[in-house]
Amino acid sequence: MGAQLRVYRRRIRSVQSTKKITRAMELIAASRIVKAQQRVAAAQPYADAITRAVSAVASQSSSDHPLTTTHENATRAAMLIITSDRGLAGAYNANALRAGEELAALLRSEGKEPVPFLIGRKSIGYYKFRGREVAASWSGFSEQPTYPDAKTAADALIEAFLAPADEGGVDEIHIVYTEYVSALTQRATARRILPLVVEETDEPAPDGPLPLYEFEPSAEGVLDALLPRYVESRIYAALLQSAASESASRRRAMKSASDNAEELVKTLTRLANQARQAEITQEISEIVGGADALAANGSDKR
Repeated sequence: MGAQLRVYRRRIRSVQSTKKITRAMELIAASRIVKAQQRVAAAQPYADAITRAVSAVASQSSSDHPLTTTHENATRAAMLIITSDRGLAGAYNANALRAGEELAALLRSEGKEPVPFLIGRKSIGYYKFRGREVAASWSGFSEQPTYPDAKTAADALIEAFLAPADEGGVDEIHIVYTEYVSALTQRATARRILPLVVEETDEPAPDGPLPLYEFEPSAEGVLDALLPRYVESRIYAALLQSAASESASRRRAMKSASDNAEELVKTLTRLANQARQAEITQEISEIVGGADALAANGSDKR
């Protein structure tokens, strides 16, 4: 029984050490959520402004720019899938990869070949393990992405978009990322960013005359300058959203692990106490039995 008690005590110490680690990771993730939210809020005005500018140029001009024109009989579509570099984030990576698989299945059903572009070691490992070809991949910045990181990915995607499909180019660009809704809710989302998607709205038209735009040097020149920045801003916003979602998912996972560790310590402590009580009871029984044996032996001698 003493050996069993030592096993319980060793397991209690091990679980308590694990709880300290998960608690520390929970606090770190909680601090990073706030910073990630601040970065998302700081980047949002720029993203909104450049989206309005691109929308104005695209809607007020008759230019058939390659980045705004939908390809007829599209055959290849790029998928930029954003995951994390580290694990221990609950279902964060699994949800993003599942959304990527669903998007790939949808593209195949439309007769298009999905071309993966990956961000994050988890997605890279997922595709490498399955022996799938990848057009390009980047890693090392999932928790703290910067604008140059987004620009690197955007440049590769735009280059592939402008190249002919028979030379390894793509006809569409889709992005799969995790949208940060709240500290408790993160949603894996897939969206097409090129060619631009025309969205209809039921909102009434603004009162007064509509703005009149003049483009210098031309609408094509303005789109040439704006659309790369637009793609970069969309990818950067997706990276920031994913970083906030990763920290929120990791905080929630680590809190659950800490709570489970605490419950396990209580259970093991209860079992250890029972084992100790059983050991004490056995020792008392042995002492009483020995005393009875000595007393019986003495009475026999008399």
